[in-house]
Formats: sequence, C-alpha cells, structure tokens
Amino acid sequence: MRITVLGCSGSVSGPDSPASGYLLTAPETPPLVLDFGPGVLGALQRFADPGKVSVFLSHLHADHCLDLPSLLVWRRYHPQPPSGRALVYGPSDTAHRIGGASAECGAEVDDISDAVDVHCWTDGEPVTFGDLTIIARRVNHPPEAYGLRVTDGAGRTLVYTGDTGMCDEVIELSRGADVLLAEASWTHSKDRPKGIHLSGTEAGQVAHRAGVGELLLTHIPPWTSREDVIAEAKAEFSGPVHAVSAGAVYTI
Repeated sequence: MRITVLGCSGSVSGPDSPASGYLLTAPETPPLVLDFGPGVLGALQRFADPGKVSVFLSHLHADHCLDLPSLLVWRRYHPQPPSGRALVYGPSDTAHRIGGASAECGAEVDDISDAVDVHCWTDGEPVTFGDLTIIARRVNHPPEAYGLRVTDGAGRTLVYTGDTGMCDEVIELSRGADVLLAEASWTHSKDRPKGIHLSGTEAGQVAHRAGVGELLLTHIPPWTSREDVIAEAKAEFSGPVHAVSAGAVYTI
C-alpha cells in the first residue's frame, strides 16, 4: 500500500501545495483518492488517470472536497470519457453539497448521479474496496466529519484523521496503526480554538497513546510553522515523525 501526497496544505491551498488530497494505491485495487480539495485534480494527473479514481471524503469543508466539481467536468466532457461512474463515499449530504457547487445557477442542485455513484459513511461499518477495508469513525470537527482506517490484505494499516480536535474516537481509530496521517493545523498555543483541529502536541499525543508505528503530519496551513509543529509532535511521540510535502510517496 502506497500513499502519494497530492496536496497537504491546511484550510487553504498553499504556495507549494494544493489543499488536502492523497492518492492511495494497493495491489489488486483501483486507485483511490482520500479527500479532493482545490488543486488536487491537477496534481492527480501526474500520477493517475482521473477517469479511473474513486474518491473517499472525510468531510465537506471546501479545502477537502471542492475539486470534485472539476472531476465531474473531466468525466462528462473529456474527449474520451471514462466508462461507468466514479465511486464516491462521504458524509450524508455529499450529493447535495457537491451538486450545489457544480450547479449552473445558485438556486439549483446539479444531479451528479450521471458521473459519480455516491454512498454515505456509516460510523464504524467496514467498506471493502479491492484489497482494502476502510472503516470511517465520526471525529470532533464542526461538520459531519470522519477519520478513516485503511487496512490492506496483509494487515498493514493507515489511519487518516481527516480534520478533528482531540477526542477518544481518533485515538481508538488509530490504535496500533502502522502509519498515522494526522492533521496538525497549529501549535499548542493557549489562544488556539478548541475542538476543531489538532496541534502538533496533540498529534504527537494521539500517536503515543495509540501506539502507532510512524506519524506523518499534514494539513499545516501556510501561516503555521512546520518546524514548530514537528518539534511539538516529536516531544510527545518517540517514533518517526515527518511533515509531508506535495509529491511525496510513502510505502505502508
């Protein structure tokens, strides 16, 4: 199982990276993209055919999903359009929210069912995708938001927190994972908003308490110091810690 970072800038696109998007590939499994924020479609074209990917969304904040209307254009208007529909998993209002973003006029909702087959997460219920098993768990973020635990046929496990504040659910979801891809949107300052995102300190605490093998930090906004977030995480977790960059590839 390999993860290619298409975009990792937190909350907005950055000067060196699109917003959130991660290409996941595994033997006997179609290509899968976790989140699809602004700029991800362009980056995806360097690594995979956009007409052949499925998309699993952690939540529907703009920085995690708003290149999906561009994927609809690709599937509908490419000179050699892909056959069938793309599989999309996401929160309960995914079809409506993406349809609204794709509509011709503000009061309309585009029927996107011609291009994508939308399914909704059920908290804790496994989804089989090729050789992978994915479990989504509700986490602590203002909209309906999920962390994702991905296990391949050999038992190797990646956990992606999506966006979350500190909560028991993200620790349990991460328990024993080989790799934890954790958001860390700010440093552990006293004036940071609570219950929205993890600090570097909290990402390290999740990794330590869950007993993961390796911590990959992501979703660091352009205005947050990567070095400070990394230092905070390393102070809490003794295993390998890295902050990801766009284009980086990790084997799990």
